[in-house]
Amino acid sequence: MTYGQVARAAGSPRAARQVVRILHSMSRKHDLPWHRVINVKGQIALKSEEGIMNQKSMLEDEGIEVSETGNVDLGTYQFHPDVILDEGDTP
Repeated sequence: MTYGQVARAAGSPRAARQVVRILHSMSRKHDLPWHRVINVKGQIALKSEEGIMNQKSMLEDEGIEVSETGNVDLGTYQFHPDVILDEGDTP
């Protein structure tokens, strides 16, 4: 999901930056899957090289293809919680 999607799902569609802050400050304490959230362009939005490599590695461990530049194909991998799947369908 993107930061904006998480904000909308939480009922605050204009709060993408707050999602960033919450994930940054609360992920360890609450074991949040922070690495699954990227920006609306499909890019890893972390600034440090170590952080980028860590998120890239965690996504790849889950089968997500991440380009050398830290991009994820949202058309392939983006999760849409508002789309209900029928039993037996795959996301």
